[in-house]
Amino acid sequence: MINVNKIGNAIKLVRKDQNLTQEQLAAMCGVGRRFIIELEDGKEGCHLGKSLHVLTTLGIDVKLLTRDGGAL
Repeated sequence: MINVNKIGNAIKLVRKDQNLTQEQLAAMCGVGRRFIIELEDGKEGCHLGKSLHVLTTLGIDVKLLTRDGGAL
């Protein structure tokens, strides 16, 4: 099961792997640095649309599956 902390950690790892600062990523995504900080920290209330945009910008794909493993 994935949770907001795992998503935040993945974003942080990929961002650093791409040699991007939080400021650079925020500018690329059109969000504030505070949003990136909160997203990487696993804040529960981060805006889903903005979060998905950050993931897409970093080249991270999100796949949705039913509990029996079927793709949506």
